[in-house]
Amino acid sequence: MFGKTNLSKLDLTIDFPQEIYAGSRVPVKVTMRNRRRFLPAFLIGLHADRISALVPFTPVRGTSSVYTGVTFHERGLHTIEDPRVYSVFPFNFFTRFKRLSRTYTITVLPRLKACDLASLYRKEGRSRGERTSDRIGYDSDIVSIREYVRGDPIKYIHWKATARTGRLKTKEHSSLSYRPVVIEFDRVLIRDIEERISCVAYTIVQLLRNNVPVGLKIDGRLYPPDVTAVHRLNMLRELAVYEKHG
Repeated sequence: MFGKTNLSKLDLTIDFPQEIYAGSRVPVKVTMRNRRRFLPAFLIGLHADRISALVPFTPVRGTSSVYTGVTFHERGLHTIEDPRVYSVFPFNFFTRFKRLSRTYTITVLPRLKACDLASLYRKEGRSRGERTSDRIGYDSDIVSIREYVRGDPIKYIHWKATARTGRLKTKEHSSLSYRPVVIEFDRVLIRDIEERISCVAYTIVQLLRNNVPVGLKIDGRLYPPDVTAVHRLNMLRELAVYEKHG
């Protein structure tokens, strides 16, 4: 009776990181919610496709969370259906299972493979000229001095202002703004499709880290150059589900 009750009235959620790259191990958060009024949940295990986790204890009407690592080896859409919870409670004589009606769809982004495209595009942008923008960065002229925030590089502390005020001060620089770049997928001279996808994905990530506005032309669609995180994710997802036609 206790073993059967231990698996009742449990809610389970699995939270995946926003960016999951093929071949990279990522942390997945598993949260167990116990809706029972009297009995805590003991030794609840989870098995869902390649995800396994154990939640040792969840209090009455409470929640418990654990993290586990998972690796997806291929890019694209992955579906995880009907995860199972199980437990050996109370005496480890039997393992009882219960299937939960849940479906999770994850977009696994392409594997990032270092290549020369990023450096070529950076050189091209600099040869066309670069200009200073109002965006805060670490690579150009000082635009202001502000209070130190944890995580600021030590080398950017303004020691004179710190000595004068008695409080840590940080120099803020304007960032360099480069000419926009549009990567045309079909014109990248790499024959192997998977290698080309990985190289283009790497190039997008590297250029955006350097504040270079990047766009992508692929499969008849054009993503105009931008530098936002949402834009980067949209382009990487487009590469993740790309299929060669013909």
